[in-house]
Amino acid sequence: APLRDRFGIKEQLELYTPEDLKEIVVRSAGILDIEITEDGALEIASRSRGTPRIANRLLRRVRDFAQVRANGIIDLETAKNGLDMLAIDELGLDAVDRNMLTAMIVKFGGRPVGLDTIAAATGEDASTIEDVYEPYLLRLGFIARTPRGRVLLPAGYSHMGYAPPQDSNGQTSFI
Repeated sequence: APLRDRFGIKEQLELYTPEDLKEIVVRSAGILDIEITEDGALEIASRSRGTPRIANRLLRRVRDFAQVRANGIIDLETAKNGLDMLAIDELGLDAVDRNMLTAMIVKFGGRPVGLDTIAAATGEDASTIEDVYEPYLLRLGFIARTPRGRVLLPAGYSHMGYAPPQDSNGQTSFI
C-alpha cells in the first residue's frame, strides 16, 4: 500500500468482457495460424475468467484438441468439446475451483472454513488458493470472506448443484 500511495493516480484493473476477449482470441489465432470461427472464439473468451493470458492459453489447448480430434478448425462445437475435455466449465472454473467448492460443501457442511483448512483439504498451497482461485470465486459471488473463515454463498451452491443449508426455521443458513 505505501508504494501505491506514492502514485498520483490510483487505477483499478477491470476484467475484459467476453466480446473484447473474443477479439483478442481472433487476433492471437491469426498470429498462430489457427483457423477459428467467431463462435469458437467467443466460447474460448467466455471461459477465460476475463483475462487475455488465460484466453490465449485456452486457445492453444483447444488448437491442440482441434488438430487431434477435429479437422484443425476451431468452431463452436470443437471449442466446447476441447474446453469440456480440459474440465473448464461455462464460467471458466477448473477442477481446482470445483474441488475447493465441493470441499466447502461436503467436507465442512457449508460452515465457515479457514484458508489453511481449505488448502489441506484440497492439497493446494494456501497462497495459491488466496492469490489465484479465491479472487475469481469472490468476484462471481460464490464465496465470501468472513472473520470466521470462507463461506460458500447461494450462487456457489447453485453452480455446484447443491441446495444451501437451512436452519431450523427453514431459512438459508451460513453459520
